[in-house]
Amino acid sequence: MKLGLKLLQERARLGSFWWPYISNLPETYSVPIFFQGEDIKNLQYAPLLYQVNKRCRFLLDFDQEVRRALANVKPNDHPFGGQELNASSLGWAMSAVSSRAFRLHGKKLAAGTRNEVPVMLPLIDMCNHSFNPNAQIIQEEDDLQLLIKVVAETEIKQNDSLLLNYGCLSNDFFLLDYGFVMPSNPYDTIELKYEGALMDAASMAAGVSSPNFSSPAAWQQRILSQLNLVGETAIVKVSATSSFLEAMNITSDLFNSQQVSLGGPELVEGRLLAALRVLLASDSETVQKHDLNTLQSLSAEAPLGITNEVAVFRTIIALCAIALEHFPTKIMEDESLLKQGVSASTVLVIQFRIQKKTLIIDIMRNLSRRVKLLSSKETTATQG
Repeated sequence: MKLGLKLLQERARLGSFWWPYISNLPETYSVPIFFQGEDIKNLQYAPLLYQVNKRCRFLLDFDQEVRRALANVKPNDHPFGGQELNASSLGWAMSAVSSRAFRLHGKKLAAGTRNEVPVMLPLIDMCNHSFNPNAQIIQEEDDLQLLIKVVAETEIKQNDSLLLNYGCLSNDFFLLDYGFVMPSNPYDTIELKYEGALMDAASMAAGVSSPNFSSPAAWQQRILSQLNLVGETAIVKVSATSSFLEAMNITSDLFNSQQVSLGGPELVEGRLLAALRVLLASDSETVQKHDLNTLQSLSAEAPLGITNEVAVFRTIIALCAIALEHFPTKIMEDESLLKQGVSASTVLVIQFRIQKKTLIIDIMRNLSRRVKLLSSKETTATQG
């Protein structure tokens, strides 16, 4: 928020050098912290709802902190020209910075590395995002000056948009920070809770029999601990505040668990893949022949055997089906709503959940193809 406060300070200063730039910034931003409560609820995706709530809570707390800091400041010493700051103006500043600031190399640190410094870059921040950009930002510096420039990577024709890659981000962060959703985002993921009861339900739905999810054997428990899925070192999703959950009609048990992800370049997060391979393994000796990196790799085809791998993929497909069931609406219903002339924020909400559902379906199709291929290999091997 340091850069955001500087932006508000310059906005309040008469004759500011930066006023021509600031006056052309959007008056409002299409990020979820400014959505109406109904739109936030209709995102229908618990991990994002948690992040929205977290940011709103931060703004409210920071608003109180700023008010306390400025309470006894004399008018002539007021850093914002006497203008009152509130959660709305702080939210505007935070959104301006999150959607437009670039992280550049700062001063050299003792270890020889550089810290990253957020910087607002007028004109450059008008470039749009693409995973296939036609330009990139180059930072040059010497003892006298720092030079930031945009350099074309391909031929750019007249009237073509300048495109930069904002980062290999999921749609959660594109919506939170920039206020848009990328269709067919190759870096989009879904978060699932890692919990024995959920894995039991998925295995039952997949027709996979395993008594080890809720009560793993000691040797399986040790591997799960190494994967940070159980024990004190487990990566835990912190629960959102109960008042927010009640207001949004969301059950808190969606948050109180270890989290794993599906989608993105990995397709299946290595920790989840290894955990399922281990828990569905028939004996410890087979597992101990492989290191943890191999067990976490999707490219390591069926390290514990084809039968084990098929069971793993079928369980993940069932997990995806359960994740789909958490969305109250179907994709066809969402597409129908888009045709009804809804507000801009509602359009973003619907686009976001369509992309999440499409991602889940694509993962299921991908894994189903793998199951079919493995099953055919198993049949061939049996016949041979």
